[in-house]
Amino acid sequence: MMPIAINGRFLTQGMTGVQRFAREITAAADRLMGHDAWPEARLLMPSSVAQSPFAYLKAEAIGQKSGQLWEQWELPKAAKGSFLINLGNTAPLMLGRAQAVVIHDAGVFDTPESYSFAFCTWYRFLHKMLARSGVQLLTVSEFSRGRIAVALGVAPDAIGVLPEGGDHMLRISADSGILARHDLVAGRYALVVGNPAAHKNLAALTSAAALLGQRGLTLAVAGAADPAVFRAGGGPAADAGRILGRVSDAELRALYENALCLIFPSRYEGFGLPPLEAMTCGCPLVAAHAGAVPEVCGEAALWFDPLRPETLMEALERLLDEEGLAAGMRDAGLKRAALYTWEKAALALLALIRKKAA
Repeated sequence: MMPIAINGRFLTQGMTGVQRFAREITAAADRLMGHDAWPEARLLMPSSVAQSPFAYLKAEAIGQKSGQLWEQWELPKAAKGSFLINLGNTAPLMLGRAQAVVIHDAGVFDTPESYSFAFCTWYRFLHKMLARSGVQLLTVSEFSRGRIAVALGVAPDAIGVLPEGGDHMLRISADSGILARHDLVAGRYALVVGNPAAHKNLAALTSAAALLGQRGLTLAVAGAADPAVFRAGGGPAADAGRILGRVSDAELRALYENALCLIFPSRYEGFGLPPLEAMTCGCPLVAAHAGAVPEVCGEAALWFDPLRPETLMEALERLLDEEGLAAGMRDAGLKRAALYTWEKAALALLALIRKKAA
C-alpha cells in the first residue's frame, strides 16, 4: 500500500459525535499499530496542536493556518505521496483521488434547516466535488449510504460502510457527583442527550416532561438544550425539565448508568452514538424510529413515532408500568452494544481502504 496519513484536524475541534468518531477510531488504530495489527501511519496535525494524544502514530505538526484553510491548502502538500484518511466529513480537494473521506450523513441535503446557509452551501459543494474527483467515500450506516448516494448521484455500492463503537464509555470512571449537583435521584429521571438543532426534535419532549412530572420524575437534558422547550408547555413540563448543560464524559457515564432510560427523539441520524453509548452503560433506550438508529439498536429499544408525541408517552408508560421490562431492555442493550467496538471499526476502515491505497 501507499504510506498512510490521517487528517488530524479533528484535534483542534470541539467534541461532537463526528469528533468522537475521529478520536476513537484513530485511538483504536493506534493501539492496533502497537500490536502490528495496523500499518504504520502519519498523523498530520495543525501546528496549534501542542501534542499528539496517540502513542504509535508518527505525529507531524504542519503549516501555519487553521480550519478549512489549513485543510484545503497546507494539508494536501504535506500528504502528497501518501493515502490520506479524512474522518470528519471534509477533505482537501487539491489532493485528488489518493484519499478516503468519511461523510457521516446527508444532513446538509436532507435537513438543511438544521444548519446555517453558509455551512450548507460549503458542505454541499465540497461533497459533490469530492465524489466527482474519485475520492473513496465512506460512511457509518446503511441508512447514510443510501441518503448520500441519492444526494451525490453515486451508486450505493461505491460507498463503504464502517460502524462506530460505544466501548469508549467503559474506559471512563463515572463521576456520580453530578446527580447530587443537579438534585437527581438514581432511577428517578429520564435522560436526554442532544442539542437544539431542528432534526434533534427536542420539541417532542414537552409531553414526556409532563408525564414524568405527573409521576414525580425528572427529565434531565445534557447538552446545549433550550430551556424554552419545557417552559412552552408550562405546568408539569416546566417543573420536570432540568437543563444540565454540557457534561464531561465521566459525568455522562454516571448519568447513563443511573437513568430510568435515555430518550432519543431525533428524526434524522447518520448513526446515533448516544443510543449506543447508553446501551453500553446498561441504560434502557426509548428512541424515535427514524434515521439509522433502528439499524444500530435493533430490538433492544422501545420505539416511538417522532411525528406523534403521544407514542413517546405510550412507550414511557410501558417502561414505567410493565414489570421486568426495564431489566430486559438493559440486558438486550448490553448484548447489542457488544457488537460495536472501536477496534472493529478501525479494522473495517483498514479493510475498506486497502484496495484504494494499493
